[in-house]
Amino acid sequence: MYDTILVPSDGSTDAETATKTALNLAQHFDASLHAINVVELDEFPANVESEAAEELTQRREGILATLRDQAADAGISAATHVIETADPIHRAIIDYARDHDVDIIVMGTQGRTGLNRLVLGSVTERTLRTSPVPVLTVHEDTPLNPDFETVLVPTDGSDAANVAADHGITLAEATDAALHVVHVVNLTVLSGEFGSAEVLDALEEAGQQAVDDVIARADEADLRSVEASVLSGTPARGILDYVDERDIDLIVMGTHGRTGLERYLLGSVTEKIVRVADVPVLTVSPPEDH
Repeated sequence: MYDTILVPSDGSTDAETATKTALNLAQHFDASLHAINVVELDEFPANVESEAAEELTQRREGILATLRDQAADAGISAATHVIETADPIHRAIIDYARDHDVDIIVMGTQGRTGLNRLVLGSVTERTLRTSPVPVLTVHEDTPLNPDFETVLVPTDGSDAANVAADHGITLAEATDAALHVVHVVNLTVLSGEFGSAEVLDALEEAGQQAVDDVIARADEADLRSVEASVLSGTPARGILDYVDERDIDLIVMGTHGRTGLERYLLGSVTEKIVRVADVPVLTVSPPEDH
């Protein structure tokens, strides 16, 4: 399923967790691993001594050398590169992924407590918003267990959700994981609504249809088990509560927007889940020509 895995690394703790996860995935799928460290050319002010810049360059090379050693110990083929670019870092990551036919990008996210838990690392956030390649995000303290057993696919029936559902089904089949499918009826849209009972019925019916569509897709795969639920409440909260209650190991979700201004907008539910979930989240966007 994954033949080529990319992990950008800057030596931070969350990047180390991403590296561990990428190595585990590479072992499981017998995939090759690419590790990059991206340097923005304007990162160093003109008055910074070349000695300091050289020290940072050596540190970057050391980070990648350590990663190569880890890959070698695990029997994984790894290519490492320090990339210098005048473009934003996330753009260099995405360009590298395209140029090397990468199947999945593994990245760390920052912030787990207080206000920080609401802030994604800007590079990760920008990569998520614009990447045509699936992006797996892990927090410092939430690596992906290589033997994960449960995959959750939230769906709202949109094209983005359906693309993510197909990916989640394929992943569950490839790893012999149980598949969970949920739709959360958003009760907040009923506030002050005339005839709210009728509206609620319509929302529940649409949610059931979205879930049934994913189940129909899953029936064509050889899955260990499939469980589906239509819940109600606030979508992000409902998904997070389900994760906690059912011991979900991985969430697979769609991202919206591929062209124009919309390509810089993550679906608000997906964005919140990525920021605060206590498990890894794999985001999948529709094809660029979709």
